[in-house]
Amino acid sequence: MAAPCYLGWDFSTQQLKVIAIDEQLRVIYEDNVHFDKDLPEFKTQGGVYIHSDRLTVTSPVLMWVKALDMILEKMKSLGFNFSQVRALSGAGQQHGSVYWKKGSMQILKNASSELPLHQSLKACFSVSNSPIWMDSSTASQCSALEKAVGGAQHLASITGSRAYERFTGNQIAKIYSQNPEVYMQTERISLVSSFAASLFLGAYAPIDYSDGSGMNLLQIWEKVWSVSCLDACAPGLEEKLGCPVPSHSVLGPISPYYSQRYGFSPDCKIVAFTGDNPASLAGMRLQEGDIAISLGTSDTLFLWIQEPTPALEGHILCNPVDSQTYMALLCFKNGSLMRERIRDDCASGSWDEFSKALSSTVAGNNGNLGFYFDVMEITPEAVGIHRFNRDNKKVSGFPKEVEVRALIEGQFMAKRIHAEKLGYKVTTNQLDPSAATPSHFALFGQIELITVVPRTRILATGGASHNKKILQVLSDVFNAPVYTIDTANSACLGSAYRAIHGLVAETNVSLADVVKLAPEPRLAVTPTAGAEELYRPLLKRYAELEQKVIYNPTSCLAK
Repeated sequence: MAAPCYLGWDFSTQQLKVIAIDEQLRVIYEDNVHFDKDLPEFKTQGGVYIHSDRLTVTSPVLMWVKALDMILEKMKSLGFNFSQVRALSGAGQQHGSVYWKKGSMQILKNASSELPLHQSLKACFSVSNSPIWMDSSTASQCSALEKAVGGAQHLASITGSRAYERFTGNQIAKIYSQNPEVYMQTERISLVSSFAASLFLGAYAPIDYSDGSGMNLLQIWEKVWSVSCLDACAPGLEEKLGCPVPSHSVLGPISPYYSQRYGFSPDCKIVAFTGDNPASLAGMRLQEGDIAISLGTSDTLFLWIQEPTPALEGHILCNPVDSQTYMALLCFKNGSLMRERIRDDCASGSWDEFSKALSSTVAGNNGNLGFYFDVMEITPEAVGIHRFNRDNKKVSGFPKEVEVRALIEGQFMAKRIHAEKLGYKVTTNQLDPSAATPSHFALFGQIELITVVPRTRILATGGASHNKKILQVLSDVFNAPVYTIDTANSACLGSAYRAIHGLVAETNVSLADVVKLAPEPRLAVTPTAGAEELYRPLLKRYAELEQKVIYNPTSCLAK
């Protein structure tokens, strides 16, 4: 009997990826289909079509189906033993939507194993090019939705986010208003994730809570569709969406199509698919209290939050590995390109010089603070370079080494401020039982005193996570240790982990228990003594000055 394994899929923007892992969590197979290169007949660029208005961005649904056929045929030809797969799960690019035509459920269920799936499904979609996350053509629908529910903050309080053009509810509203007959011909609307799960299930897969949180339609507290949001988008929408389910749900066994065509065991289970960002949270193995910071072209924060407070910036989603808690996403557009520009201007284009400049200046930068937004920032909405001296007076320039520190401290202070706005709490060392008096032990016993909230860990990834001096500033600003992690294919790996977890989740086993054997993150730096006391007043000042920068967007646009 072959050793059991688990598959994780990632239907991302530019490619379809798969990973197989064994019970020791070792990767035993990985592969991908690159849409532009391997499926040139669809003529996509970067996996998408950018329409002539430059706002509408779509991807052909059948390309995704054909990519799945292609990767499975390749695995079969290489002798992959599908009978050993006990469960599979997957991820899809968030917010994208797929529109199944009336009667498609029967075609999906009865697809002939003699044919590749894309041939059976070619007439199943009422919208052949799916709107995806890069689309920004729904501004009027966003305004209408916010207005219908009493404003942007109220919508965020219900669904976890204010109205965003890429969010699915607004995309559905656009299709209904522009093509009501197409909408009426649609019997089911899937997210990319639940569409992909449907292909394996041979039936319409439900939307999971976590990816469903990126639609502006789900009440994230009650985990049911918001009637007021549905009504504002299109009539009869609830029926077309189906009931959302917990992200760890086992949806059922794999469709007989895959047993007949590829030799999957009929007992192979399909665990609910989710969005790529939630799947990455699983792949990075975030736990309660953790923050993951991806320092890339844009900087992204993933937070595990117990009690979120949705705001006008950032997104609150149901947590994919623990449906009682939440995750938050914050995106900062001015990431590595901004750091590289200051490196070129102030450190002769050298990261070594950049690091020396950071080392030569003191933590807190003698009270000098800066905001560096070469392009319009999302968090907060502001643009330009804004420098303030210790007296909060605007200045036109800083010495080079002060500029370097102002940039890095500013970027990380903004991250902490906005994370805390969404309800994140930075926690330090657990309560020290030696500080308790004897009467405490008499009252509570020792155990309760030691079980306190986990201490904050920061998991850093991306280009700048290789620079220890930058990580030291991050550690000091958050007053928390920084670990580095390898996140290549984190959505795919997270999907494979979630496949294993789905089989045992009903027995109250946590994902952390399931992935104990995976490699631990590596400790990079710990906070300097006194950092919290130093940065606390600076964080307060930074937050106050940020308000000035938002509300006075015209000043100091030059370098």
